[in-house]
Amino acid sequence: MPGSPAILLHPMPLRIAYACVAVLVGITGGLGNALFIANLPSIQGDLGLTPSQAAWLPAAYFMVSVSANLLMIKFRQQYGLRRFAEIGLTLYALLSIAHVFVEGFEMAVFVRAASGLAAATTSSLGLFYMLQAFRKVDLPKAVILGFGISQLGTPLAWLMSPALLVMGEWHRLYVFESGLALCSLAAVVVLKLPLGERIKVFEPLDFLTFALLAPALALIAAVLAQGRILWWTEEPWLGYALIAALLLFCAAFMIEHHRRNPLLHTRWLGTAEMLRFAFGALALRLLLSEQTYGAVGLLQTLGMGTEQLQPLYAVILLGLVMGIAGSAMTFSPTRAFPQILLSIVLIAIASFLDIDATNLTRPHDMFLSQGLLAFASGMFLGPLLITGIGRALRNGPNYLVTFIVLFTMTQSLGGLAAPALFGTYQVMREKYHSSHLTEQVVAGDPRVAGRLQAQSQALIPRQNDPRLRQALSAAQLSQAATREANVLAFNDVFRLIGMLSIGVFGWTLYRTLRIAQQNRNSASP
Repeated sequence: MPGSPAILLHPMPLRIAYACVAVLVGITGGLGNALFIANLPSIQGDLGLTPSQAAWLPAAYFMVSVSANLLMIKFRQQYGLRRFAEIGLTLYALLSIAHVFVEGFEMAVFVRAASGLAAATTSSLGLFYMLQAFRKVDLPKAVILGFGISQLGTPLAWLMSPALLVMGEWHRLYVFESGLALCSLAAVVVLKLPLGERIKVFEPLDFLTFALLAPALALIAAVLAQGRILWWTEEPWLGYALIAALLLFCAAFMIEHHRRNPLLHTRWLGTAEMLRFAFGALALRLLLSEQTYGAVGLLQTLGMGTEQLQPLYAVILLGLVMGIAGSAMTFSPTRAFPQILLSIVLIAIASFLDIDATNLTRPHDMFLSQGLLAFASGMFLGPLLITGIGRALRNGPNYLVTFIVLFTMTQSLGGLAAPALFGTYQVMREKYHSSHLTEQVVAGDPRVAGRLQAQSQALIPRQNDPRLRQALSAAQLSQAATREANVLAFNDVFRLIGMLSIGVFGWTLYRTLRIAQQNRNSASP
């Protein structure tokens, strides 16, 4: 296909080298941003940022990555994969190195945006290098492994962060990120991909469509990142941003709908088949937030830091590797839907395992549930992606751009929408539980009075004033009530995700059985 390298039969040492470069490049794309998110609280404190400003940093990554593939694929097709790889990785490395020396909020946002551009580059490169390491008959396994490697960035970031921060402040994270980018650049320059076909594909209207869709997607990403922090109904600009995004979307789709050679095939996107695929991909991304927002958010609320979460992320890394390997070894076209169904079942089981969390819950209590969830995360991505690519290629290579953009939107915007939606639900449930618990805290209750007295006695060595001791005791009791309300609210989130998983499983099973029945009916005549 134009824009892709020729897939040749290489000797075994060269195939191993291609696989090693695929791992390096694939991890580079996800690890840099994952390191940043894992250490965002300390970076926020060092830069003196407000919570709203800090939220712009990961949002900038998604604002660029979600729209980069609109032009990236055509750039590869017209100018070649080698130039695409070298330019993308060089810009990323230079910006990462610059941020080591130039501090500030604006520079941090700029580097995060460049990281989003690099992620769009490295995900494709990781796949193409992995394809060179396999024989033609095993190419589906290469696709699963190539895309699965980028998922390893998050657990690796949490495992490596304490050691990097011990070596220095948060600047070490950028030194490490720039080092990864330079190593990846060196690897793709030394071990080049085979040449591929190049064709002229760019048209002037492509850039107009990009100029409309890119800010529309960026505005949606900004609203999802800031809505829960600023609150949805408190800031008028959130509503204006959504209105502007809708207008830009409508203008772009009108242009694409009437083009002879569209960048996005709107008629195909509007088919029932692709709408169902988009819904399923988005639903799976939302459900997987039980781990990234639910479990980790609960443990952080209970005071767990990066070092305390290391054993949990070691289990998550193991589950991811096993899920990716299991998916690659057992994949076949007939097993794609069973693998996706298994992933949904595991998500539901993990969610219901966590609904009994208490203030005594610690990372080791979630090893089983989060291991199952990580296995499901590694299992579902490859079959889902291969299924979608097959549907696109049945219509022709030109439809691949449309599919990649659709898939990237569901995964990137889903990654932002999940904490926004479930975080909003958690805040609302926390307020409900807090009011319910506060109603039960009555000063005349002997149990309440006894607890206040015990806390006051414990403060005697540090505070001599009886009135201050009494006020501090009351404040500690209020903090305990808030903590319990948060734990109950997270349990409600786990329960909600579990119920949604059951609904998605039922819908997916129904669609699978219906398609199988239709195939049997069409074959019986």
